Amino acid sequence: MSSSPAPGTATGKRDRTSDPGLLWASLPEDLVRLVAWRLLAAGDLLDYVRFRAVCTGWRSSAVSPCGRGVTDPRFHPRRWTMLPEGHCLHPGHPDLRGHARFLNLDTGALVRARLPLLDDHCAIDSVDGLLLLLGDQYQRGTIRLIHPFTGDIAELPPLATLLPQLGTSLALHSCPVLYRIKYLASRVCASASFKAGVITVMLALDQVQCVAFATSQDQQWSLSSWNYPVTTAPPLAFQGKLYVLHTTDECGKNMNRFLQIGPPAQGEVGSGGMLQLQPPQLIATIPVSKLRKPGYLVECDSEILVLGYRGASMSRILICKLADLVLQRFIPIKSIGDNTLFVGERCMSVSSKVLSTVRDDNVVCIHPRQHYLAQYHLSSGTWSPAIDDCSLYGRASGPSNLVHYIYSCCTRSLWYRGIVFRMTPPDSFA
Repeated sequence: MSSSPAPGTATGKRDRTSDPGLLWASLPEDLVRLVAWRLLAAGDLLDYVRFRAVCTGWRSSAVSPCGRGVTDPRFHPRRWTMLPEGHCLHPGHPDLRGHARFLNLDTGALVRARLPLLDDHCAIDSVDGLLLLLGDQYQRGTIRLIHPFTGDIAELPPLATLLPQLGTSLALHSCPVLYRIKYLASRVCASASFKAGVITVMLALDQVQCVAFATSQDQQWSLSSWNYPVTTAPPLAFQGKLYVLHTTDECGKNMNRFLQIGPPAQGEVGSGGMLQLQPPQLIATIPVSKLRKPGYLVECDSEILVLGYRGASMSRILICKLADLVLQRFIPIKSIGDNTLFVGERCMSVSSKVLSTVRDDNVVCIHPRQHYLAQYHLSSGTWSPAIDDCSLYGRASGPSNLVHYIYSCCTRSLWYRGIVFRMTPPDSFA
């Protein structure tokens, strides 16, 4: 006696068209591609990678980031930073077996990526999450831009091509010849712009106050015909341009001046037929009496924020938008939302949900008077330690926490040597 088919089917077998997984996998290619691009624009590169990994159909429909990781800005890991390992385990140390750790500043996700180039290169800066690497630092000074997750590499001219152009630099002449490339690269702020597969990189060389520039198609670096002024804030790279802040005395009045340095345009050709940089453009000013130094420039939520102090006591931090200063408006910001700003030699914004010992709407920096790692709460105007008591002075008193590691990224000499920030206790705390 034959059994009757299951209700709702003709044969008793499962209807494959009712399987939700199969329905999702059969989405049209153009729709999958559209969803993937929107996910990448609104989320993170790793979200995009996970999306492509769902099934073979989605993987073939969505463009692979491999091979495009450097030249296509959509695939840049903008909110990722390489963390120091501590214990003097610099990136490329044999004990790390070619791996480095990266932290997502928005979500707190931590991943370990394999970067064999770190065996004989050191990271001197990062731009849009890409690492700027220096190799052969005593001879040619090889420069490469690498995507830490796809492994894509862009070759740039060696830094040694700059040395003949810096022949009259007193700062460079005081350094032994063997160490000049390393000295030149020790304080660099890099910006990059991308167009039609060509990468244009500018390097603010703080040791000599010049800007070098080259493209991925060039054989040598070119040097600006001018020097940028001694700055009161570390240079900031933002959307392919460089920004510097310096203080001048104008008619007996101290003024903060904000300068913008743009990449060379195709029509900007010098007498020798080579591309040249236009001098820095003054875009905003503000009296020092309103915003006291030291000042900082930091990118937060796709805007440039300006940090300074109110009053000679330097007890209160002021923050305003550079875009407002350009419009000659001085409007102090009362809140930066759930962000925490880390300021130092380099500056970065971090989502406060990543940190357990730091509140949101905060600035983490060295206290200007008492010289400990502090957090300043904008809403209340109060200072407090940025970390708990057991780790107040780094590894000397207890285990380091994430605040130490992130703050270490603000100092290049710690960041690229794998050293975690620590501070000697002031006498009043000893």
